[in-house]
Amino acid sequence: MKREALLLAAVEMFNSRGFPATSLDDVAASLNVTKPVIYRYLGSKDQVLLECVKRGLKQLQDAVASARLIDGRGLDRLKLFLHRYAEISTHGFGMCVHRTGDHELSVESRREFRALKREIDHEMRCLIEEGVADGSIYAPDVRMSAFALAGALNWIARWYAPDGPSTKTEVAAKIVETLVSGLEHRT
Repeated sequence: MKREALLLAAVEMFNSRGFPATSLDDVAASLNVTKPVIYRYLGSKDQVLLECVKRGLKQLQDAVASARLIDGRGLDRLKLFLHRYAEISTHGFGMCVHRTGDHELSVESRREFRALKREIDHEMRCLIEEGVADGSIYAPDVRMSAFALAGALNWIARWYAPDGPSTKTEVAAKIVETLVSGLEHRT
């Protein structure tokens, strides 16, 4: 439970202040613990950030797995994944993934972060390709389509405000509808 509380406090601060502006002392103080407690449960600041982004990327991997379980057209599976992706981008660990520049991580952590992000990109491309194959998606360049979708969804983490006029579910629905209307195959 302590480890979880420390991670939640850290991700909240990384998201609100930014990684460079957040010290482990700040995280420790927010929970009335000492800095050595963080080192004992989580390790260095780099290890804390890596754990936060790994959790966010795990949420995206779970979203892909859920999308793969539904029957229907490739476009339907892609929409489900994109909707979950958008929601994940609005808070916590998912937001941290998109607000973290890989330059903020050590060389070793950066490699792991990039490899996990490549897996998500690969899965998104597969979902697009499945839709192209079944005729439900028009994407003359799957790679560019995946980049465009991910870029738009990643940016949500920069502008979304939980206290704003739209809920994360409403934002996800509006963004996904806007994005996929350009991919849907027209007869």
